[in-house]
Amino acid sequence: MLQRSFVHSEVESPFAWLRLAAAVMLGTIGTVGMWSVPVVLPVVQADFGVARADASLPFTLAMLGFAFGSVLMGRLADRFGVAVPVACGAAALGAGYVGAGFAPNLLLFALMHMLIGLGTSSTFSPIMADASRWFTRRRGIAVALAGCGNYLGGAIWPPVVQHFMTTSGWRATLIGVGVFCAIAVLPLLVIFARRAPVEDLTVPARAPSVGSSLGLSPAALQLLLCVAGFACCVAMAMPQVHIVAYCGDLGYGLARGAEMLSLMLAFGLVSRVGSGFVADRIGGAATLLLGSTLQGVALFLYLLFDGLASLFVISALFGLFQGGIVPMYAILVRDYFPPRETGTRLGIVIMATLFGMAVGGWMSGMIFDLAGSYRAAFLNGLVWNLVNVSIVLWLILRPGRQLAAA
Repeated sequence: MLQRSFVHSEVESPFAWLRLAAAVMLGTIGTVGMWSVPVVLPVVQADFGVARADASLPFTLAMLGFAFGSVLMGRLADRFGVAVPVACGAAALGAGYVGAGFAPNLLLFALMHMLIGLGTSSTFSPIMADASRWFTRRRGIAVALAGCGNYLGGAIWPPVVQHFMTTSGWRATLIGVGVFCAIAVLPLLVIFARRAPVEDLTVPARAPSVGSSLGLSPAALQLLLCVAGFACCVAMAMPQVHIVAYCGDLGYGLARGAEMLSLMLAFGLVSRVGSGFVADRIGGAATLLLGSTLQGVALFLYLLFDGLASLFVISALFGLFQGGIVPMYAILVRDYFPPRETGTRLGIVIMATLFGMAVGGWMSGMIFDLAGSYRAAFLNGLVWNLVNVSIVLWLILRPGRQLAAA
């Protein structure tokens, strides 16, 4: 009884909110690995003298490192607590960026981005999984806020990287980013040293029944969530990875593209917070369906308009529509699977979404090289987005049957 009282006093306590604030800060610092490549992509392409698809390879490998790292870091967090993967991630980020700054060719530059992705993974899915264990009534908003560092970093890092790249060159900029990340993450380890509430780690290993009983085995549900996450992020990658290069091709300049990416991710931050409030009211699945459908609408608008003002507006809408999508997978995993498996299972789903980002970034570049424009790449994104909408809608419309035990 005393242990249960202690656990309940920890959940949604002032320390839980402090830990959540630290998670946002950590994500803001650590997810620079997702947002530096789109900014340096055109300059790296020119410096190494390669095609657009080849220049997209570092982003692809960064996403692969992020993907595999999500599972590895999730398992480490489940077993040792979140502080261990955070420390490992800080070291990987520092080494990866410094190595990329000194890379003599594209191949080594790209391989360093796999290490960068590994480091970035420690500041995303393990942090959202950890937040889900410290909140009950406000779990939706807590998980959404924990994932906000990803987009807050996206709003801050592109113009910062663009500025220092212009004044100091891309090599010195990447080395500076690596040193900053390695140093800035370390003080946050003090807050994350405390393990999650014990009750969350000792519940029976069975999947809870939460309203939308799906009649699916855990493996089948895991697979469906992975396919849905992969599809939505293939679509998501087109504007996020190529908007800077797209603006350059249209003659608006790379700086305008970096500003557009920053605006997109700033509105994504608004969406991410708002999606948490919505999910606490209508559920994670319905919120996911809403966000994915609206993401498709924004992709369609890119096909209709390419004026500078129009692209700024559409990019803001794209961020506003899709920013809350990924945290909804964390809500679904936390709802459908045992809490002690949250880190690993969410890591697997996040791995699938990052495979989608990796493939989507590379695929869009390849389509551009073949077609000579990004129009076909936007159409490709729409098709993949439809796959995601179809899966989520099918899950929501499933007959009300009991989810099989894990």
